[in-house]
Amino acid sequence: MSQNESSISFDFTDRAKKVKLEAIGAHVYYDDNHVLKDINMIVRENTITALIGPSGCGKSTFLRLFNRMNDYIDSFQLSGQVLIDSQDIYERNVNVENLRKNVGMVFQKPNPFPKSIFENVAFGMRIRGISKKTELEGIVEDALKNAVLWDEVKDRLQKPALSLSGGQQQRLCIARVLAVKPTVLLMDEPASALDPIATAKIEELINVLKEQYTILIVTHNMQQASRISDKTAFFYQGQLIEYEATRDIFINPRKDLTERYITGRFG
Repeated sequence: MSQNESSISFDFTDRAKKVKLEAIGAHVYYDDNHVLKDINMIVRENTITALIGPSGCGKSTFLRLFNRMNDYIDSFQLSGQVLIDSQDIYERNVNVENLRKNVGMVFQKPNPFPKSIFENVAFGMRIRGISKKTELEGIVEDALKNAVLWDEVKDRLQKPALSLSGGQQQRLCIARVLAVKPTVLLMDEPASALDPIATAKIEELINVLKEQYTILIVTHNMQQASRISDKTAFFYQGQLIEYEATRDIFINPRKDLTERYITGRFG
């Protein structure tokens, strides 16, 4: 059990869920820059956890620990443990390619490939060697339905993905992730580039996806965090300041620093 859990009140429903993600004494450095400082945190399965805090506080670095995207930064150094399903994913014998199949990533801006709608969703399956047309068609349809996009695109699957609206492109990118059947979804400000209507659709989708996935989402939108998440983690200057049920963070935060941030008095 992490240090942070001992200071947090969980209801029975929360405790009944299995621990899916965990950081234990995690420190991250980029050269001499100490980006994350002794992070202890658990995330239970089938929950939505919002990561909030000012720019540069380490929340995106923390998010990327769980699919090892920080590995691409030459100066990245980690001490401590990062676990998924109780396995330390930074052990030498971990297959990073398989890890990333299990941990999907949705980025801030939609990034569809310059291919058809169908081929965008089928892309990951083709890489895995699936080429049978009927099998691909079933996977694509299921992924688009899970992303609540099927009804909008089912009659134009061969049209360019770039012809879709921004909100549709983001849901297409989510469908592309879902097609490879991960269990964890990492979302780095997935609605920040979208208009309010498209943002609402993404938020509705995230709430539906919680039934099947464990979701970590970075957001600067306090209203969004309060609407969609079960728990909220507030980061500041590389430290995890407070991690509680979202209703407690926004109604009765324990730390003055948290209250000042969520009320807009700094940050």
